[in-house]
Amino acid sequence: MRVKCPTCRREIEWSEAPLRPFCSERCRLIDLGAWLTERNAIPGEAAPGEAGASPDRNRSTEI
Repeated sequence: MRVKCPTCRREIEWSEAPLRPFCSERCRLIDLGAWLTERNAIPGEAAPGEAGASPDRNRSTEI
């Protein structure tokens, strides 16, 4: 079965692609980066406590 890589849309053979559904490590990392930077996200309501910044994020590193 032939499928398209979700990142670059190149056609690959599903059974022969070790990084499926991606065609390469590069495409896999591009997709991972999109999830980590929240460019990709699953729609829904925010979990309790996610609305504002975490208190630890705003803490100064100065002593």
